[in-house]
Amino acid sequence: MPQQGSRSGLLSAVAAYCLWGALPLYFIALAPAGAFEVVAWRILFSLVFCAVLILATRSWRRLFGILRQRRIVLTMGLAGALIYVNWQTYVYGALNGQVVEASLGYFINPIVTVFLGVFFLRERLRPAQWAAVVVSVIAVLVLAIGHGSVPWIALILAFSFGLYGYIKKLVGGSVDAVSGLTLETVWLMPVAIAQLIAVGVTGGLTIGTAGVGHALLLVGAGVITAVPLLLFAAAARRLPLTWMGFIQYFAPIIQFVVGVAVLHEAMPPERWLGFGLVWLALAILTVDMLVASTRGRRAAGAERRRSTRVGTADSSADRATTAGKARNKPS
Repeated sequence: MPQQGSRSGLLSAVAAYCLWGALPLYFIALAPAGAFEVVAWRILFSLVFCAVLILATRSWRRLFGILRQRRIVLTMGLAGALIYVNWQTYVYGALNGQVVEASLGYFINPIVTVFLGVFFLRERLRPAQWAAVVVSVIAVLVLAIGHGSVPWIALILAFSFGLYGYIKKLVGGSVDAVSGLTLETVWLMPVAIAQLIAVGVTGGLTIGTAGVGHALLLVGAGVITAVPLLLFAAAARRLPLTWMGFIQYFAPIIQFVVGVAVLHEAMPPERWLGFGLVWLALAILTVDMLVASTRGRRAAGAERRRSTRVGTADSSADRATTAGKARNKPS
C-alpha cells in the first residue's frame, strides 16, 4: 500500500471518528430544539447536502443506475429505517444527559457485530470471541443492576448500528456513500416531514425563532451527518481492516470523555465496573483479531511460497522434458 494513500486514509479515519465523537456537543448546541425536530432537520438537510454533492460531482447517472435496481432500493429503505432508529436514540440521549450511556452503545457495537455474525451468517466463534461476548453480557447485567434499569439507549444504538452495517454489507460495493445516504434520506423524508408537522402543532418549531446562529446550526446538521460518512468511506478504501478496527474506538472514547469531563454525568462505582468489563471484552476481542490477522497473513505467505516452489519445479520439469525431446529428436 502506497505510503501517501496510507497517510491520507489514516487522516480521513481519525477525522471521521473524531467528528462522530464530538457530535453530542453539536446536538446540545441545538437547544431549545428537541430530539424529534433535530432528527427531522438532520434528515432533510442531509438529503439537500447529498443532492448538492451529486450535482457538483455529476454522479446522478450512478444514482439513477442504482434506482433501477429494485432490490437495492428496498434494501436501502431498510437501512434507512435502522439509521433513523439510531439517530433518534442518539440525539435523545445527547439532549437528555445520557451521553455516557450512548458511548457505551458504540463500545459494545463490535461485540454485537460478532453476535450478529453468528445469528445471521452462522459464523463459528473462536473461544476468545465467545469470552468477549460473555464478558460483555455480564457488563450489561452489572450496569442494569447498578443503575436499576436496563441500558436501553446503549443496546438500541449498538444493535441498530450493527444491523445497519449488516444491511449495508448486503449491497456490497454497488452503492457508494453519497448515493447510499441519499436513498436512505429519501426513504425517511416523509417521516421527517411528519415529525416537523407534529412538533409544529404540539410545541412549535424552533428554527427561525431562536436566532440566525441556531438556524444555521440546524442547517449544518446535514453537513455534520454527511461529512464523517464520506471521510469514513475514503478511509475504508485506503486502510487495512485492522487499522479501522482500532480507530473505531476513537468515537466512543471521545463521547465518554465529553459525558464525564465536560457534561459531568454521574459515574458511580458500579458504572465504572460495568464499563471496565466492557473494555476488558474489547481488549479480548482486539487481541484475538490481531492474532487471527497475523495467522492469516502467515498462512497466505506460506501458500504463496509453496505456489512459487511448485511453479518453479514445474518450470524446471518442463525445461528438462523439452531438452530431452530435443536430444532424442532424429537429425
